[in-house]
Amino acid sequence: MKRVILYILALTAAAVIAAPAPAQTWPQRPISLIVPFAAGGGTDAFARPLAQQLDNQLGMRVIIDNRAGAGGNTGAAAAARAEPDGYTFFVGATHHVIAPSMYTNLTYDLQKDFIPIGMVSQVPHVVVVHPQKVPAKTLTELVASAKANPGKLNYGSAGPGTAHHLAGEMFKLLTGTNIVHVPYRGAGPAMQDLLAGQIDMAFDGLGSSAAQIAGGQIRALAVAAPKRSAAFPDVPTAAEAGVPGYEVSTFYALWAPKGTPPAIVERMTKELQTALQAPTIREAWTRQGSEIPTLTGAEFGAFVGSEISRWAKVVKDAGLKLEEAK
Repeated sequence: MKRVILYILALTAAAVIAAPAPAQTWPQRPISLIVPFAAGGGTDAFARPLAQQLDNQLGMRVIIDNRAGAGGNTGAAAAARAEPDGYTFFVGATHHVIAPSMYTNLTYDLQKDFIPIGMVSQVPHVVVVHPQKVPAKTLTELVASAKANPGKLNYGSAGPGTAHHLAGEMFKLLTGTNIVHVPYRGAGPAMQDLLAGQIDMAFDGLGSSAAQIAGGQIRALAVAAPKRSAAFPDVPTAAEAGVPGYEVSTFYALWAPKGTPPAIVERMTKELQTALQAPTIREAWTRQGSEIPTLTGAEFGAFVGSEISRWAKVVKDAGLKLEEAK
């Protein structure tokens, strides 16, 4: 009997040793990237090329799953509840480091419910207007018009509490203007209405505005960055255009649900780093005015913590009312 037990134990140990590690066999089926905004927005503009590149690298389908709503919180909550098996990841953004100070009833915690993989891209915001609805050719002219006509101009955002919303409120604080906020379910729908002339302007991420600026469908008055964008060198910075201190950028990043096997997290981190060095990705990012980021893992996690604190101060200074995530 003793020999039989020893034999069984030996077979079990051999099976464990022979069993391939999760990262070696992963992936065995399609991977979903939950994008918490509608198609056509800034998050989507970077998530789709990334998904295609990861698809090529992994030899497995990487699918975009758009879950719009509540300023990006609906998709974030869904990702937090996803099975942590390495087949669902979350593509979040600056909006999600703002959310803790804007909403009273979030059903997820960005720092507790997710594992940081790394930053995907980082783009400055840009002040854009509909050329027929807003005659201003410069930021100075826009500010003068807004002051002369308080409450007449409006701006669209990706939703309450998003970076687009906070960028608009920061602009109003710095310029002493009253511009009406019109929230949408993502930057894509907001851009559609801006192009159609349903709204006057936006404080948009350059990633979702780049093609329309280049095509002349909307007019860029300034980039909210310390230096001009290489993609649009003729567009002045906000400081050059008369609003010093107006600097806002949006980052997009990849997270895994808490509980995802460490080996898969490590593998995806390496795959992301490889993807960001691919020529097609570098060209696409440059075209959309984005830097090629290098923040991953714990270092990126620390950055997220500092951004949550920074935006909490902006929310407080702007006197914004906390809203419920729906």
